[in-house]
Amino acid sequence: MLDDGRPLFIQIAELIEGGILDGTYPEETAVPSTNELAAFLRINPATAGKGLNRLVEAGVLYKKRGIGMFVAPGSRDALIARRRTQFAAEYITPLVKEASKLGLSTRDLAAMIEQEASS
Repeated sequence: MLDDGRPLFIQIAELIEGGILDGTYPEETAVPSTNELAAFLRINPATAGKGLNRLVEAGVLYKKRGIGMFVAPGSRDALIARRRTQFAAEYITPLVKEASKLGLSTRDLAAMIEQEASS
């Protein structure tokens, strides 16, 4: 499930972010606790806690003392905005640069994307 070579705490944060984006964890609902994540993923609780605290620091989650961590209001929209920006930087910009090198127009790219999406 995890271990794509990146630090586990980053993968845990992204796992929770994915749950927020796909609706598994709606705003104002609890996310799994540090101990639940550690047991489920068979990792050190400190590592799970570091992943969750990363999201608290980013304002995606907030703590209710003695109760747990919850999805902050507006988190889903903020995550979508951040991921769209990352998507453009990681995929679109390099794609457009490479297409330009190959003499492909934006219309050519759009046609290629549509063809790929329909197959």
